[in-house]
Amino acid sequence: MSDTAHKPAMLSNAPTPQSAADDTPHDRAYLRRLLSQRNQLPHGVSEVDAAIEAAFVRDVAILVLDMCGFSRITARHGIIHFLAMIHQMEQAARPAIEGNGGEVIKQEADNLFAVFSSAEQALEAALDTLRALEAMNAVLPPERALAVSGGIGYGPTLVIAHEDLFGPEMNCACKLGEDIAGPGEILLTEAAYAALPAGRYACSDCEHEISGLPLPARRFHHCLYERALGRP
Repeated sequence: MSDTAHKPAMLSNAPTPQSAADDTPHDRAYLRRLLSQRNQLPHGVSEVDAAIEAAFVRDVAILVLDMCGFSRITARHGIIHFLAMIHQMEQAARPAIEGNGGEVIKQEADNLFAVFSSAEQALEAALDTLRALEAMNAVLPPERALAVSGGIGYGPTLVIAHEDLFGPEMNCACKLGEDIAGPGEILLTEAAYAALPAGRYACSDCEHEISGLPLPARRFHHCLYERALGRP
């Protein structure tokens, strides 16, 4: 990214842009410098905001995977047992995410957060994760059976490299994946559903709430096509 895209115009104390060779040009330290500048120079808010948007905001699909059954499993088998299950879930999810062109941004407790260029990639990664877990469960004892729920959003999102995500679609994807979807269920925001290729997936309307506000969503049912072996 060019210097002009990183450095707010007309600000005397603008931070030095990161090098293009830097592995993390959109890291938290750079964001903090810009936010600090925004707070110190209220008359330069629009320029700083433009710099933040240029460096961090992009249209992405967000996939939030949540491990199901925390309270029940930990009460019966203990936290170490559940932590081992989380590790096993991650082993199934990461290849599915990366194989569909995605990137795991972070893992918090039993949640996994990933970004993709398209909503279709996010949905296919969720489906591949469910398939991988189903294969694992076929050889695991019942007390170690793995189940996840998924929420998918799509739209402008502030992405901190390898660290975090912020934005309305991120919030909705979290709500859908963590609080609303059941085991093996994938819910999409309206924006994510609208970004899918037409005629490829069967989904139904479902209405929920987030902080007292309506949250229209779509529940994935099945694919309307057969994916060729060995092809994305």
